[in-house]
Amino acid sequence: MPPLRERQDDIAVLVEYFINRYARKAGKTIQRVSKRTLDRLKSYPWPGNVRELQNVIERSVIVSDTDEFTVDESWLATRPAVESRLGMSGALASHEKALIEDALRVTDGRVFGPSGAAARLGIPRSTLESKIRTLKINKSRFRTRAPKRS
Repeated sequence: MPPLRERQDDIAVLVEYFINRYARKAGKTIQRVSKRTLDRLKSYPWPGNVRELQNVIERSVIVSDTDEFTVDESWLATRPAVESRLGMSGALASHEKALIEDALRVTDGRVFGPSGAAARLGIPRSTLESKIRTLKINKSRFRTRAPKRS
């Protein structure tokens, strides 16, 4: 079954079902869902799928004190989690790039062999070559040129 974010038409039906279920359980009457809330629920990516939708609706019904269903928008805020995750991977990539560049600098741009960067980093040559390509490192800039003879 595709994830909930790919089945936006199902969201309205699920919202209605869960509201009725939890309102009955809590002894509350919910008459309507605001259009803004329904639009917000439909546009949310639902990383936790139907179970996350169910939890959000249950919480919203519990704290509701009117007959109109609304959701606290902070419960659907995805930006901080996404940004921190991207920030973390970006920080890791930067750190990895710095380690590889340091190893290439020390080994005069040599990737393999007993005195190469791969051996220094303790990883296979193929892995290092792949990381160099992925991180867009120009390994030739670390090669020292032999002094010119006159």
